Amino acid sequence: MSQEMMPSAPHKDFENNKHVDRSGVEYWYARVLLPLLGYEKWGKAEEVIGRAARACINSGQDVDNHFHRTGKMVKIGSTAMREVVDYKLDRYACYLIAQNGDSNKPAVAHAQTYFALQTRRQEIFEQLPANEKRLFIRGEISSHNKKLFQTAKRAGVSKFGLFNDAGYKGLYGMPLSDIERTKGIKKGELLDRAGSTELAANLFRITQTDEKLQKDNVHGERAASRTHFMVGGKIRKTIKEIGGVLPEKLPTETHIQKVKKKMKQSPLLTDEKPRGREW
Repeated sequence: MSQEMMPSAPHKDFENNKHVDRSGVEYWYARVLLPLLGYEKWGKAEEVIGRAARACINSGQDVDNHFHRTGKMVKIGSTAMREVVDYKLDRYACYLIAQNGDSNKPAVAHAQTYFALQTRRQEIFEQLPANEKRLFIRGEISSHNKKLFQTAKRAGVSKFGLFNDAGYKGLYGMPLSDIERTKGIKKGELLDRAGSTELAANLFRITQTDEKLQKDNVHGERAASRTHFMVGGKIRKTIKEIGGVLPEKLPTETHIQKVKKKMKQSPLLTDEKPRGREW
């Protein structure tokens, strides 16, 4: 196995390297996270991961729930590829890694603060009532959709309406205009009238499409839209397989702007409602 960690992230932005799975759980890849903490050599990184995993076990947690071993294909030459070990780390695993890292490294000290705050943030989120969760997830969608549209732009997308609609067709089985008609809502209101479950499905669609476009180095308007449609369709298939309610059949909720007016704003919530486009 190569002793160099590939790829090595060029910046220390933990938030931009975060992924979200279909259950809404945040995770980071070890081969991206550890270089952000100053561990460029995989051997040294594995030592830190090992210490963190032992701390997880000592705390009475199931280590496999937080440190998920996986593989990653990397280039070892102009054409050859090799599979190397990687880990999907949830927030708690990242927190333990930061706590077991070299605190003399400024990046490790920064990560200790970041993941401690993120862990506390999640604890508070889990105690929030339904309306506050809606507001939180809606804000996350706004933030991640901006990131997706930047990725799509780099992939060559210029017709963002068609690109966006492709994702809705995959997830809902119909274009946005039909979704709005089916739900009996006004144009542009879909996400602002969606409940937490529907919003979570859309957040997963957005984050996974962004990841897929980048990982597969997708280029071209049609290819990007096909990718968005495919990701939406995979999520729809998963919902069916687990016996969940399809998003077009989920009930609408009170417009999120009305909810904001009725409740005290939580410091966890963001207010990033986009204007003029159904994000």
